[in-house]
Amino acid sequence: MKIKLKRIAVIILTFTACTAFAQKTNQVFNLGSNDIVVNGEFNDFKLEIEVRQEVAGVEIATLTLTSPQKAVPSKFSLKWGVPSNNIAGYWSSHSFLDKTIAPDWGPSTVRSMLAREAPVICLFGHDDSNRQTFAVSEVLNTVISTTAVREEDGMMYNEIQFFTEKNRALSTYRVEIRLDSRPVPYSQALNDVADWWASFEQYTPAQVPEVARMPVYSSWYSYHQNVAMEPLLKECKLAKEMGFESIIIDDGWQTMDSNRGYAYTGDWEPERIPEMKEFVKAVHDLGMKFILWYAVPFVGEKSKAFERMKGKTLSHWKSQGTYVLDPRFPEVRKFIIATYVKAVEDWDLDGFKLDFMARFTANKDTKLVANDGRDYASVNEATDVLMTELMSALRKIKPDIMIEFRRPYVGPAMRKYGNMFRADDCPNVATINRIGTSDLKMLSGNTAVHADMLMWHYDEPVETAALQLLNVMFSVPQISVRLADIPEDHFKMIQFYTAYWLKNRKVLLDGQFHPSNPLMNYPMLSGWSSKKKITTVFADMVVPLEILPGTAIDIINAKSSKKIVIDVKGKSSQFQYTIQDCLGKETMSETVSLQEGVFSFEVPPSGLISFTQLD
Repeated sequence: MKIKLKRIAVIILTFTACTAFAQKTNQVFNLGSNDIVVNGEFNDFKLEIEVRQEVAGVEIATLTLTSPQKAVPSKFSLKWGVPSNNIAGYWSSHSFLDKTIAPDWGPSTVRSMLAREAPVICLFGHDDSNRQTFAVSEVLNTVISTTAVREEDGMMYNEIQFFTEKNRALSTYRVEIRLDSRPVPYSQALNDVADWWASFEQYTPAQVPEVARMPVYSSWYSYHQNVAMEPLLKECKLAKEMGFESIIIDDGWQTMDSNRGYAYTGDWEPERIPEMKEFVKAVHDLGMKFILWYAVPFVGEKSKAFERMKGKTLSHWKSQGTYVLDPRFPEVRKFIIATYVKAVEDWDLDGFKLDFMARFTANKDTKLVANDGRDYASVNEATDVLMTELMSALRKIKPDIMIEFRRPYVGPAMRKYGNMFRADDCPNVATINRIGTSDLKMLSGNTAVHADMLMWHYDEPVETAALQLLNVMFSVPQISVRLADIPEDHFKMIQFYTAYWLKNRKVLLDGQFHPSNPLMNYPMLSGWSSKKKITTVFADMVVPLEILPGTAIDIINAKSSKKIVIDVKGKSSQFQYTIQDCLGKETMSETVSLQEGVFSFEVPPSGLISFTQLD
């Protein structure tokens, strides 16, 4: 509510400028001191553009297309250039490992829609500052955003394309473009975009129950499809003692087929765990929540449901033996919704891990028309209706139901349905998990950001195994090793760092957050509140440390070397510092006077140093 009230006040207090164009191309308007070229054939549509200032340095253009009768809008785009002064790279939900600027013959591109990516690009400086961030309010239908540098003039050229796919006939279309040129940290610019999206009534994020922000045990990497009640209950007992509050039973419960495909998926009968109701109750008796995996779009070619759904599919994933259902058919939506409602009512589930949502997408062969039994032309719009109706039905049964989605279907509209966003699958690759969770965190607001399930080889030195957890400390951890089988020191390491995470989760999850040096894939992560700052460092580099009154400081050494070097700024102060290894064993505790300058400490690999002010 606070966000919406603030938004209304901004509109009232700032200026507006209106221009109308009809049947013209290459028209120009000004947004944030940028000349924006509107390129397109508008035919019967009249285009009105209103520009307003949200705050100093942030302007929003509202584009409204109107036609006296319904018509199919043609493709149009917005183009502008900006000098490449101190632009080191670009950030998008799709950039991931490569945030370098591309040349204009192969521009950096993000293609966003309901279940894929997000329509935002941030150009950042060598000092992690925001140079220019542009975002679009259209998060349902396809938007193509690009940025590139032209070698002839050293300019960055940006473009936003609309209606690149055939759309249904419209009489009115409205979209907002938000351009942020403030010299703030790029992470703040992205956080503010997430808040902007959330301020739209149609994109109001789902409530996040507290349990969705607590550690999770996952069956996937530890058991894969070989799931069974008794061994998993044993894991739950051990996990619960550590502070894990829910379990996700992943793929495998619904079929005896272990070929890792989806040919038998779609009936959703608990073939491998026939005692599902008893299993859920036993987990509840331990004080934990029970989340079950489903592949929402799939109806396997060998499932009984396939005959019912025949002819109501979007595509065939041949290698996986499954068809992708077409949500534009009301029978498909009814079938999917009934499946999940029945599961909650029959088994008393607490949530769902809803997988493969990105498969709900049109392809080159999709006929975007509402006929032959389809009541929607757009796949995206039909998916939105499906998920809206599904969430309404589930929340009537369990208002605090948990819904997990994973990259790339974690855009702003998906926050309406899901309250847990997870990094993409990255088994045993800690760096990828760090990048994925950090990227998610900057655009997800209060939606709980989860790490991909953590796993490692049990012969790993405990300091190396700990890196899997340390790379995702600023997200909700999901553990997927066999707690009953791992070495004793691995078990103690999970105990120690889970306890540390629980003690500091308000800072780790809710504090200000900044991943440094995006071109270097975030070698340092920092989070802070008014009373504490936590920095995790993944490479040998100098850690800036500003002394603020009453602020405790933790630095986690998430690397194999022992040296932690800090560069102190601020008024001199006395600190008690304590060094612990990854098992929680204290290796040193002394008093030190910190004043401006550089200090060095020996911290065990995967250990941490904690500073507490004494004066």
